[in-house]
Amino acid sequence: MLQPVLTQVILGERRRCVGRTICATILPVLARLPEPLALLEVGAAAGLCLLPDRYGYDYGRVQIQGEGLEACEAPIFPCRANEATPLPSRVPNVVWRGGLDLHPLDVSDPEDVRWLESLVWPGQEGRTERLRAAIRLAQESPPRVSPGDLLTDLPTLMEAVPGDATLVVFHSAVLAYLDPDERGTFWRLVRELNVVWVSNEAPGVFPEIDSLLNATIPRGRFILSVNGLPVAFTGPHGQSIDWIHS
Repeated sequence: MLQPVLTQVILGERRRCVGRTICATILPVLARLPEPLALLEVGAAAGLCLLPDRYGYDYGRVQIQGEGLEACEAPIFPCRANEATPLPSRVPNVVWRGGLDLHPLDVSDPEDVRWLESLVWPGQEGRTERLRAAIRLAQESPPRVSPGDLLTDLPTLMEAVPGDATLVVFHSAVLAYLDPDERGTFWRLVRELNVVWVSNEAPGVFPEIDSLLNATIPRGRFILSVNGLPVAFTGPHGQSIDWIHS
């Protein structure tokens, strides 16, 4: 599907995402969905973004305690949110979680952990500390990340999802590394499935989503969308969310 060099690029970029607080920007979406939830991330790397219910969050006017395991201190992700953002009062009830990645990472592998840490930019000690805390938490109960291609293996992984759960398929900074035809294939696939599709990608990745915006896209921001409808602009490291749709 992807050439080897592109495979390495997408893996490197996706691994950077675990140092981001992207869980803070998708949490307002997850909190509006019928529970219980099943989470399926494509481009999941080590699966750290599959644990939004175990982390803590600081939105300034609202702080949320996660359900991190007692043996580990859960990281607290800071995120600036505008007044329009529907901030939840608690983390969602997640009953199933799974990831899909071309080459999953293993949080129990010291080499993979060192690689993850090396992808946090120099001077960002706070992100490094939160990443390490998330890794320690994940090591206590690792999320399942299966090797596979997001264009062909998604339906198979979905077969393990409990029937009474709302299935959320999500991704962040992944689809930019597919060519336009492959993005179109993924668009059609995910829209045909009985899932809630949450996309957090840069402008231009899905022109169909960009065209629905009534506001100018702020420079350096991602577009958070639900089932193809843009709902917020987000910081590239999950450091902010500006809700634009009710």
